[in-house]
This record gives sequence, structure tokens and C-alpha cells, in this order.
Amino acid sequence: MPGPTLVLTGGVHGDEPAGARAAEQILQWPILKGRLVVIPRANVPGLKAGKRLMPGAKEEESNLNRNFPKSGGENDAKGELATELWRFVSSQDPDWLVDLHEGYDFHQLEPETVGSSIIDSNSEASDAAAPAMLAAVNASITNPKRSFVNLGPPVDGSLARAAAEQLGASTMILETTSRDQPLSLRTRQHRTMVRELLVKLGMLAAEPAAGMVTPPALQGPRVAIYDDNGVGGGQGGLEATVAMIPESLAWRVGAADVQNGALSQFDLVIFPGGSGSSEAKALGEKGRGEVRRFVEGGGGYVGICAGAYLSASNYEWSLALSNQRTFAEMREIPGEGSKSMWYRGDSATVSMELSDAGKRIFGELPGEIPVVYHNGPVIPPLGPGEVPSYEVLAWFRSEVSRYEPQKGTMTGTPAMISAHYGKGRVLAISPHPEATKSLRPMLAKGLQWAAGK
Repeated sequence: MPGPTLVLTGGVHGDEPAGARAAEQILQWPILKGRLVVIPRANVPGLKAGKRLMPGAKEEESNLNRNFPKSGGENDAKGELATELWRFVSSQDPDWLVDLHEGYDFHQLEPETVGSSIIDSNSEASDAAAPAMLAAVNASITNPKRSFVNLGPPVDGSLARAAAEQLGASTMILETTSRDQPLSLRTRQHRTMVRELLVKLGMLAAEPAAGMVTPPALQGPRVAIYDDNGVGGGQGGLEATVAMIPESLAWRVGAADVQNGALSQFDLVIFPGGSGSSEAKALGEKGRGEVRRFVEGGGGYVGICAGAYLSASNYEWSLALSNQRTFAEMREIPGEGSKSMWYRGDSATVSMELSDAGKRIFGELPGEIPVVYHNGPVIPPLGPGEVPSYEVLAWFRSEVSRYEPQKGTMTGTPAMISAHYGKGRVLAISPHPEATKSLRPMLAKGLQWAAGK
């Protein structure tokens, strides 16, 4: 189709994963005209190692984004990877090149870093596009000191600088900030800026924001892992678990993605550990409604620890996907005052045992299973006349407690339950099986069940 050629690169530095993930997502966008050439993982060894520099490379060639032709020099790159990248990029004869990166701090707070900026080559076209891109990404940023600014030109030896000087392309480096910001937010900021540019170039329709997160159709489940305020960790273990499922995909999503309807593009959503109330607050009423609609329409829900609290029924902020409640009322503790019973102390290992229903989902794992526990919900017996809308998949066979009223309240209670909400399946897990590598295959089977695959 006639139109500009835009080359998009991500993952040039291995410790900057947001650019690689955003590029993989942008790869799925329907282009109206021109050509969008995407290299999502330019430095694969660095990304696997989580290291900025290239593992095993010569010291003078270890920084991939300093190995491209420099100003006033010959049109040659240094090192095998940079040479091949430069050869390929040059062969595309790009009108535009956009390279996705991450700074370690916000430029307006720490001027020595380039985090949260658009670094453009100062061509007439890039100068014209940058203000609209800045306006789009800054629209959702409430702290002015964290807003994006325009800088330039790109550093000498970078791919963007070389493409501008040697190939005559309009180029940009888009820098998000890794400090104190979830990966899903940084990825969304990259998508927002690139989307604004592609719309301006006529390469992309101004679609609703939900269209910014569109995973490809797969035989296995497409899994959204919630990654925003309230999450305490565990996303990496969950991604490793999803990777055990053939033909599967795991993308991180934030509250804004959920609110904009992104879950409609997935088969399953996972809410990890952290704080259930904080996850609920970040989602807001709109986001919580989107989660309920997603599950009611046939999507799967897996809540681990905090995510299991979120699926419960006894909080004004919870999703009420089944009628499990939690032992979390306030009790008066002599000498310490009023304490909530949800808190049982530091992370510990407890044992659980699968029920017959659990074995049908997770496999035949006999006996007691050691599992990490960190203040996940304890489900007390239902009241008189109440009928559970859930099925117990595993029972706690040991317990931890901090206060006297907690003793004897955990052993023999559900550790994992399943439920149906509308057409969707719900899996609520109190402990953390994703934290133990040997339990991830078991959890992967549970994810497949919840996703209906």
C-alpha cells in the first residue's frame, strides 16, 4: 500500500523490557497504508538476561546502541548484531525509525537521565509530530514532574542518530521511565506515543483504546496478567507458568487497559498477590465492572492471594464472583489493641491437599503439598442455610497464626476453590503456587481449566 515506511525497534537494551513488549503488541495493529516494519527484540540475549549490555560481547561492542555508524564516519556498524541490524534497517529505506527505550528516572526530576522523553532527530517531520505525541502520553499523567518532554538529538552511535544522518529518515527515541512504575504502564505509554504518530501519518485509524491491546489468535490461552497498583509481585512466576502451556501468550495489563475493555481480547485474566483492596481501588468501579462482564461472558478469572480476596463477597470493593468470604474481621488483642485477622505474619510454607475435584483439574498429586503462604484469604464455614457457589479444590492441612483468635481457624479450610460466574470459570487460590517452580506445572493446568482450554 502506498505510504511511508516506518521501522519500529524495541529491546535494544536488555534491561528495558517495556519497549520490546510494546513493539510485540504494536505488531498486531491493522495498518491502513504504508509499511510498518517491527523488530521487537533487537537484543535477545540481553533481554533474556535482563542486562543492558550484550552478554558475551567485546567490551567496546557491548552497548548495542553505540555500535551504529557515527557522525562524520563511514556507513559501518561495529559488531555482528549491530552490523546485521544496520544492514536490514538500511535495506528497508525507511522514512521513519522509532526506537523504544527506558530511562531509569524522570528527566524533569533528574536531568541527567532521559526517562520520560521523546528524543527526536529535529527533522521537520519529527518536530511536527512530537507535540501531539507528548500531548497524548501526558494526558493521563497527573504529576507534572513525571510528564514527558522533548529532547534531542539522539546520542551519537545510536540507531536513531545513524538512521537520521545516513539514511535521511525522521527518527525518534521514545523513553519511558522504569523507576516506581509498573511494566504495564510503561508499555502503554510506548503504545500511546506510537499510536499518535501512526494516526498522524495516516497509517492507523483512530480506533478506541481497547484496540491498542490485541493479542493474536492462538490455540492456547491468551492470558492477561494484571500489573498495576496493588500488585506486590509474582508476575514473573506467572509468566513462566503460562509459558508451560503450548501455544499460549501472557501480556501484562494495567487498570486503564481493563477500564478500556482490553480483557475482551483475552481468554483469561490473572490477579496476582499484593493488596486486594488496592487492586480494586486502582480498577475503580468501571474496571471492576469490566472484569465481571468479562467473566460473565465466558472469560476465565484466576485470583492468587490478593486476587482471591478480590473475588470474594464480603467487601464493598470485592467482585463477588462466588460467595466465599474471608476470616478478616477485627478482634481485640490484649496489649495490642484492635487487629484484623487477615494478617498472619511473614511468608511461610504450609501444606495443602487436593480434593478429588482438585485432582480432576490439577492432576493426581497425592498427599500433602508444601506451598508458600503469605496472608492469603482464609475461608470460614458458611452460615446456616447458605449453599456454597464454589467447589473446594484443595484443603489447608497446616496453618500459620500471629494472634490467639487465629489459631485453629486455617487448618481444614479451603486453600483453592473453583466457581462459575455466568459463562466464565473462577479459580481462587489462597497460597502462592507460582512461587515454587515444581508447582508451576500444576498451576498451569488450573490456568488452562479456568481459560476453558
